Amino acid sequence: MTEDYAASVRGERIPKQHVETFLSAGLPGGAGNRASNHHAAAHARQHTAALSARAERQRRRWATQVIVTDALARRACAARRLAPPDDVLPMQLLTVPETDVADLGSIIAAALAHSPAARALLADLEREQHIPETAVRDYYDRNRDRYLTPDALRRGVDPYDDPAPSDIRPYEHVRDGIAQQLRQAAARRAFFDWLDRARADVVYAEGHEHPGDPSQPDHEHRH
Repeated sequence: MTEDYAASVRGERIPKQHVETFLSAGLPGGAGNRASNHHAAAHARQHTAALSARAERQRRRWATQVIVTDALARRACAARRLAPPDDVLPMQLLTVPETDVADLGSIIAAALAHSPAARALLADLEREQHIPETAVRDYYDRNRDRYLTPDALRRGVDPYDDPAPSDIRPYEHVRDGIAQQLRQAAARRAFFDWLDRARADVVYAEGHEHPGDPSQPDHEHRH
């Protein structure tokens, strides 16, 4: 692989410039902290420089994963004959909800926020999910605390202390919402599985490896 490429996906090379452009959009991190303590200033500068360099390497590896995920999602959309997503590379700076980062991990959350292809693939995977009625009912029965009526909440009803039937929203009223929630969760798991398989074919240039790659001395397995 030439030095102009960050990664190769089954022979399709991803230019390093795509990663640099994505980073230049203003993504947070990697700036480092400036030492202001004049005592031991040289040591502070060295320590700060080391932290800054490490953070910058990880930012670049993280951004590479977002760009690679977009490239893989584009290939998957083409294979599924989905309508071509927006042809713009995922370089626009968008806000990634903290809840998505917590649920999905920062790489996948950012990829879904920035990549139309990744969102199209996730939506297609969601359409494929079939949630049995028994699973929907079981979720409702095991999570009655989530379906207390507003009046029961005001009265402080304990959902685990045999609440009255009138204190729990009827199954028929919440069934569709539960089914949708379970479909979304199943689609996300399918997306994770797809990405794990798809990334097996990716070859990374030096300095663009996965930020969680344990072979790298400064790896962070945080996704």
